[in-house]
Amino acid sequence: MELKVEFFDGGYCTHPECITMKGGRLSNAKYPSMFMLITHPKHGHILYDTGYSSRFHEETSKFPEKLYALLTPVFAKHNDVAAEKLKELGILPSEINYVILSHFHADHIGAAADFPNAKYIYLKGAFDKVRNLGKIRGLLNGYLPGLLPKDFLDRSLTVDENQKASGFNATIEKHFESRFDVFGDGSMVAVELPGHAEGQLGLYLRAENEELFFVADSCWLSKSIRENIKPSLIANIIQSNNREFARTLTKLHHIWKESPEITIVPSHCGEFFAKRASLCHWDQKALNGV
Repeated sequence: MELKVEFFDGGYCTHPECITMKGGRLSNAKYPSMFMLITHPKHGHILYDTGYSSRFHEETSKFPEKLYALLTPVFAKHNDVAAEKLKELGILPSEINYVILSHFHADHIGAAADFPNAKYIYLKGAFDKVRNLGKIRGLLNGYLPGLLPKDFLDRSLTVDENQKASGFNATIEKHFESRFDVFGDGSMVAVELPGHAEGQLGLYLRAENEELFFVADSCWLSKSIRENIKPSLIANIIQSNNREFARTLTKLHHIWKESPEITIVPSHCGEFFAKRASLCHWDQKALNGV
């Protein structure tokens, strides 16, 4: 089954690179908030994550949410957001049929409300973790509920955890137990990647003779996977489970060594972004990992 995949950013944030990878630069680096457009022959246009939108700035305009914006400076102009990028390709927001949410941090759900006909696919445990949190606890978990549409639950399609995927890639199957056939046709496999956020979903697929494994925030830089480099202790504050995060990163390192034909894609890696992303409207100087 032939899929097509394109890579974009929905804006970016800045952090010192040494926070996201031990030994990184002390200076601020840009972290693109990538989303992926997947075109499926049966299911049409699908997004994996959404990047930021102007709604992020609205939701963080007052305290305590403003702390999020102060600690993570976000840059997303009107023409950076997913809906506008897709329009440049001739795709209307109403033509997006599914949005796969890797997890519920603001940089991944920031534009989720911009797609009025989309069904949302995610692991039930990921939303259960955040849905009833108050403002402060939600903030500590990187979750801003106002980024989701009001009818989010009505349009949700949680991953069928009884539909376990197998036979798609022996290396990934060896290292990750929780993996699910998204549409039941073997075209896209969701893989649970523990550590960064509860119920974080990666996505494996084949597109145009390439094997792709989107790994969300299992790390921030491709170099971290190649060399199995952990983030700084400061970054551990935002992880749901530091030991699981380290274990997942080590597994990805082994997959990279054992199956170099798989292209592993962290959602914020500047190195990958500079090579593959389209329609970037901001200066790529100071990208992380480049």
